[in-house]
Formats: sequence, structure tokens, C-alpha cells
Amino acid sequence: LEVPPVFPGGMDKFYKYLNSSIKYPPMAAEQNIQGKVFVSFVVEKNGALTDIKVLRNLGGGTDEEAVRVLKASPNWIPGVQNGKQVRVKYNIPISFSLAN
Repeated sequence: LEVPPVFPGGMDKFYKYLNSSIKYPPMAAEQNIQGKVFVSFVVEKNGALTDIKVLRNLGGGTDEEAVRVLKASPNWIPGVQNGKQVRVKYNIPISFSLAN
């Protein structure tokens, strides 16, 4: 892979997008569920995210929320191999923590 896929503006912007988009699930908050949901997805040639899967779940609605936010993500800048845009699988942890 010559150029990996990237969120428009870089990964800092991606984490800002996650932080502003994630709505802490009430059940997770009530049960004090915190931690990371590990997800995988494919960045398609057009930048769309597909095949979103939870690899390690946390429970309390956090898994569904992680998937919802990824589905709503703006298109990424696709990866490039041999000068062509290609599909690239991506794994990423999404953190859920309750602010005191």
C-alpha cells in the first residue's frame, strides 16, 4: 500500500469527529461501562466505509453506537496502490469513558 486511507484532515480530525458524534448510551452510563470497542471496516475506492464489524465488544449499547457513528462518517480519502485507488481494511479502537 503506497498511501493508506485517511480521514479528511487526518486522524486528529477523525478523533474529534468521534468525540463530537458519540452519544454515550444511557445503559452503559448507568452500568458505568467504560473501555474500548474494537471495530474493523473497509475504506472503499470511493472513500465510503463498508463492512463495519465489532471485533471486541464492550456492551451496554456502546458497540451499536460505535457502528452508528462510523456509518455516519464522512467519506475518507481512499488508499492508493500502484497509482490506483484500492479497498483497504482498517481496524480501530473507539474509546468510551465517562467524564466525572
